[in-house]
Amino acid sequence: MKTFVLPITFAVLCAACGNHPSNETPAEARADFSAAKAPPASPVVEWNKALLQIVRTPGAQPATMHSTRSLAILHAAIYDAVNSIDGTHAPYLVRVADASRHASQEAAAAAAGHAVLVALYPSFSAQLDAQLQQSLAEVADGARKTEGVRIGQEAADRLLALRAGDGSADPPIKYVFGTAPGDYQSTPPNFPSQPQLTNWSHVQPFALRSASEFRPRPPPALTSDAYSDAFNEIKAAGIAGSTTATADQALTGQFWNGAIQNYWNEIAQTVSLSHHLTTAQTARLFALLDLALADSVIAFYDAKYTYNLWRPVTAIRAADTDGNPDTVADPNWLPLVGKTAPDPSYPGAHAVISAAAARVLAASLEDERSHFSVTSEVMPGVERSFDSLADAAREATLSRIFAGQHFRFDLTAGERLGRQVAEVVLDGLLTPRDGKDHDR
Repeated sequence: MKTFVLPITFAVLCAACGNHPSNETPAEARADFSAAKAPPASPVVEWNKALLQIVRTPGAQPATMHSTRSLAILHAAIYDAVNSIDGTHAPYLVRVADASRHASQEAAAAAAGHAVLVALYPSFSAQLDAQLQQSLAEVADGARKTEGVRIGQEAADRLLALRAGDGSADPPIKYVFGTAPGDYQSTPPNFPSQPQLTNWSHVQPFALRSASEFRPRPPPALTSDAYSDAFNEIKAAGIAGSTTATADQALTGQFWNGAIQNYWNEIAQTVSLSHHLTTAQTARLFALLDLALADSVIAFYDAKYTYNLWRPVTAIRAADTDGNPDTVADPNWLPLVGKTAPDPSYPGAHAVISAAAARVLAASLEDERSHFSVTSEVMPGVERSFDSLADAAREATLSRIFAGQHFRFDLTAGERLGRQVAEVVLDGLLTPRDGKDHDR
């Protein structure tokens, strides 16, 4: 693996692999859709990029709404529109019954992507309208284009209507911090008044029967060897200036300390283009990926707010209260990346999302050994390169120890949960109509 490091100063908070709150409004800091770029190789990838630009714009993504929901709705609508024309796989929720098999799949993808994002992010309408015109300019005028636009619009409208009452707009549930050893507490140095997304486990899943379908077993007891082993590992390796972590391990803690679903969507962009997928194949790959990620988030919030385990920074500072003779308190300990994500520790979000994403992408591509590079969300210009999806997932997962964010058992439980969610999506959604996989 090659690592390219640029000098950088950072102090970032991973928003539970979710949102990045800001005092800026969308009107003050717009995503730039007008920058010069090469003609789009895939309309599906271009609309994925558009959403990533939006959620990275300060103030654009509501702090009470996890961005994986938007990604899932976007790509489910694009898939259902394209598949209504292609007809080789089962729909997710919508089949446009009178769709012409001769309609433009590219126009359908663009129209569906535009309709979803304008509905979810209306303050970006002008930019999104311009992108739609650019996307449609790539398609020859005529009946095929007109029909594709109609199909895309209908698929998006119907998908949005079906998700309108899914619980995502419900207000957060007021959280009462615990005071007993092991209870989740507000974390230094910023001490947030409330954790994030306390209502998210009540959002209707996209594929799972319920948020708790694969709820992990409880974390180890504070007095157990498993707990003390994990405690001492992160205490030594996750602190700023650690003498235990190598320079590369510390770099990984910094590199991956951003919204992890964004990393995996960018990985999907890279590998889908390198595999020269068709529009229909790309639409299916992104739909499977983002449906799995959306349900992964719903599932891990169910577990987080069931077990309410304290974060390592709290555990290390209060170790003299945990009843374990093999843990020693450090009242001044802070994680490498400064702040701690504002939600309970168990299970680890990076682990859940990375395991789900790697499994879905490998299965969809039938190619685990893809070579690709990833750019950090929080260290501009810094890339890391990998020879397999599993390698990237494992590094992203273990980075949370070196970032000072998670115990190892958080990650082990998270990986298992992510794989379980991925298997439900792969086995039950977007399946070939004739029993043969037309994608590869």
